[in-house]
Amino acid sequence: MDLKTRLKAWCLDFRIKQALAHTGLLVTLMAYTVLGGLIFRHLEHPAEVDRLSSLQSSLLHRRRHFVERIINNTLVLENPLEYVFYELSEYEKLLEDAFAEGFQSSHEQEISELEKWSFLKSVFFSSTVLTTIGYGNTVPVTVEGRAFCIVFALIGIPLTLTVIADMGRLFASSLSTLMDHMPKCCRCANVIKRPSCYAFGAVAFLFVYLAAGAGFFVIWEEDWTFFEGFYFCFITMTTIGFGDLVPKKPKYMLLCTVYILIGLALTSTIIELVRRQYLQSWKQLQAMSGPLADTLRKMADNAPGIDVSAFQNDLKKVLTVVTMPKRLTSQIDRYGKRQKQIQWEDAVESVIRDISNGTQEKQISPPVVKIVIYESSV
Repeated sequence: MDLKTRLKAWCLDFRIKQALAHTGLLVTLMAYTVLGGLIFRHLEHPAEVDRLSSLQSSLLHRRRHFVERIINNTLVLENPLEYVFYELSEYEKLLEDAFAEGFQSSHEQEISELEKWSFLKSVFFSSTVLTTIGYGNTVPVTVEGRAFCIVFALIGIPLTLTVIADMGRLFASSLSTLMDHMPKCCRCANVIKRPSCYAFGAVAFLFVYLAAGAGFFVIWEEDWTFFEGFYFCFITMTTIGFGDLVPKKPKYMLLCTVYILIGLALTSTIIELVRRQYLQSWKQLQAMSGPLADTLRKMADNAPGIDVSAFQNDLKKVLTVVTMPKRLTSQIDRYGKRQKQIQWEDAVESVIRDISNGTQEKQISPPVVKIVIYESSV
């Protein structure tokens, strides 16, 4: 087997190992989420059934009691209106608790229709814990469930962040590869503005992803509008998680979990791209301040009578030099940071020499000798 064939085989083996590593992380997170959902259901479901059954019995009993007391006592009491208001307020307090648990007063419901700790809902809850979204519509109420939630989050949140970061790197590398193989007609012509174009394109792709999710949620949740679906997707992908809008159809919750996980990876990648763009702009401003300050100081020392038009031309030179690091990206990758620093210093010194020579030739009046007298209190 020649060297070329062995190199190809090694590259193929390396790519397979990389794919297995990425897939292994994702499968581990999915298994951990399902396991957490099963444990949450085991800890919380019995207490939930007991609570709902007791509340349903109390609601039916209180309703019957309210009707009987009104019929039997309103005709014999001196002040029946006050008595009715009292009985009604007691019944309304119980109704508030029943509505909070999902009961409807129009008809009797089965306990299974009101369960918040079914298998799919429990898995969805565990995913909101791991992603730190935390809608708040479903929470553990038992001591065991809350204690397990702490341990589950301490182990699972770092794992989730690792998976999201790994997926983010995959998306970022895929985006870079896509940009490199993009036809020239579709690329940004201005090399300096190209990173900004890429960041803008990434943000636009995120909004397309959010819009696609909103369209699916409009189909899944019949009472949602497109804007409500888009609002839910944005609040979820940014991990704000108000909890005012939450999917209610259990059969779609696994798909919703996968959508959220991919969306979080996309969001983190795009936020990182935008952050890098801001950081690059800030570094550019910082780099600009140094050469400008040196130039202005030398100009003030060497040429009191300076021509404004010449100053404007020299300022354009300085601004051109400031943008040079972007144009020298290939050389930076080749020779390292030291080469970048040397080129930067040479360029700045060249501009300063040009400015000093030009201003000395255009000098109108001789330099003024300044005598500074220092006075001390000793």
